[in-house]
Amino acid sequence: MGGSNQKTVEQEKYEQLQKKHELKRPVAKNCLRAFWVGGVICLVGQALSYFYIYFFNFTEQTAGNPTVATLVFISMLLTGFGVYDHLGQYSGAGSAVPVTGFGNAVISAAIEHRTEGFVLGVGGNMFKLAGSVILFGVFSAFVVALIKTLLIMWGVI
Repeated sequence: MGGSNQKTVEQEKYEQLQKKHELKRPVAKNCLRAFWVGGVICLVGQALSYFYIYFFNFTEQTAGNPTVATLVFISMLLTGFGVYDHLGQYSGAGSAVPVTGFGNAVISAAIEHRTEGFVLGVGGNMFKLAGSVILFGVFSAFVVALIKTLLIMWGVI
């Protein structure tokens, strides 16, 4: 009953044919695209942070919240107009990894299910992908706060 790992002649021919027709991915080019697009998104975020510090008297510590909210809002608008999808196809992870990818995920699901109605379609589906991100973030923050509290109580920090 022991299975052998020997491949038949047909399987070997198929693998050779598959390798012959397999498209080679331009890994270096994709990495460069992701790097520079992600860098531009971060540059815009830094500019927004300085904007909030200079014009609204935020500190470096408090400017993060409105900066993140603005970046998410901008990505949601760009997704609604169809621009962010093209950016995502071009840059891959360069547009998905920054916080703007979160806004894109929420709005994409909402747009996709809008024909099912606002409550069951948009409301019920817009956090399908992003909901797990929110849950993981909240749970992680709870665990870190619990560890910090215990360390403070024990006098370690």
